[in-house]
Amino acid sequence: MQWETVIGLEIHAQLATRSKIFSGASTAYGAEPNTQACAIDLGLPGVLPVINEQAIAMAVRFGLAIDAHITPRSVFARKNYFYPDLPKGYQISQYEAPIVAQGRITIDVDGQSKTINITRAHLEEDAGKSLHEDFHGASGIDLNRAGTPLLEIVSEPEMRSAAEAAAYMREIHRLVRYLGICDGNMQEGSFRCDANVSVRPKGQEAFGTRAEIKNLNSFRFIERAIEFEVERQVEIIENGGKVVQETRLYDPDKDETRPLRSKEDAHDYRYFPDPDLLPVTVSAEDIAAIRASMPELPRAKLARFVETLGLSPEEASTLANDPDTANYFELAIAAQPAQARQVANWVSGELFGALNRDNLGIAASPIKPAQLGQLVERIVDGTLSGKLAKQVFATMWASGRDADDIIAAEGLRQVSDTHLIEVAVRDILEQNPDQVEQFRAGKEKVLGFLVGQVMKKTGGKANPALVNQLIKAALAN
Repeated sequence: MQWETVIGLEIHAQLATRSKIFSGASTAYGAEPNTQACAIDLGLPGVLPVINEQAIAMAVRFGLAIDAHITPRSVFARKNYFYPDLPKGYQISQYEAPIVAQGRITIDVDGQSKTINITRAHLEEDAGKSLHEDFHGASGIDLNRAGTPLLEIVSEPEMRSAAEAAAYMREIHRLVRYLGICDGNMQEGSFRCDANVSVRPKGQEAFGTRAEIKNLNSFRFIERAIEFEVERQVEIIENGGKVVQETRLYDPDKDETRPLRSKEDAHDYRYFPDPDLLPVTVSAEDIAAIRASMPELPRAKLARFVETLGLSPEEASTLANDPDTANYFELAIAAQPAQARQVANWVSGELFGALNRDNLGIAASPIKPAQLGQLVERIVDGTLSGKLAKQVFATMWASGRDADDIIAAEGLRQVSDTHLIEVAVRDILEQNPDQVEQFRAGKEKVLGFLVGQVMKKTGGKANPALVNQLIKAALAN
């Protein structure tokens, strides 16, 4: 029998507010446990939550980016369940009237584009965090994360492979970073995902019984977890068993999913409107103001890089994939847009190489965008050869100095004086008669050796193109 995979994702994007969604407590990551949870986050008697307006604006920003309906009057509800890291016994979330509904996003897999519909994106507070590694035979609770604002983005079950699920997760990740509403740090839990996975006979309309895989925090893990889960479910059914609706966790060390708890349905949570919070209203004027502040979105930027700057789709994708990289590139070409292709090559080549070697993000690059633009300009105007430019780049990386300062101080200007190079060429040919004879006998590879000798004699400063031209002319006589 042929089987079809059905996948829907629930992505949790931690919103980049400085304070929590219903209190003034800090959301900064890395503080000592239980030092950033106030009475409101813990739900102590007598306290009242107050909505963080910035979280609402960020949710609307996301809704506009996915062409969704922005609900003019949304409501917060209490989602009731007991869990050790949720001391209130309920989570403030949205249920019947989420702030964002019915959006869509396009993904690309194997050269094919596909639109995934987004059911809803609702605001809610995060729970605390259980700590197991530092406690033998017990668990600790850190409530610093309690009350951190989340945007839960729920897709329709329209993905049909692990690759599509990973592509969807990447697209949402790229979008929230472009919008500036989430830092996307998956190691710190700022961006994570639950995957609902089921299988059904190919051609059948009814869905199979699904399992939910919780808290996937890497693109690689989501693919591996789904692939394992699909194999597990197919094996159960083909052996005459039934898939159980449940919540599972993914163990990356064993590359398997395991049962975590039975899966609850919505009615198990006994949702009801939170009596302490008024409905949230978003006016047309609010939406217009947020729309006016929207940045260029990643797909539009990629298309502009191709159509306006003449980059290939692959080059444009490399530069537009990350907002920090795209910003760096655009600042580097600000003075000389015509040099976009050369700058793109240096960003994706030498700069990425140095950043990876020193484990730095592009925002922390010792070479600023305008400095890289100046370096490329010195290649284009003939001041530097490619080899000298790499030498200057290395000094810039180590010192943070400008290319022009290094060229002047170290005498690295490329030599393009025809007479000086002709003298060097004549000397090299006289010193290497055997190689000259070999070249004239048809062994053209010897030309590279002779060019190298001239470059060596000139300290690597001779214009390589001119050296090639003058050697060929001399050998032809």
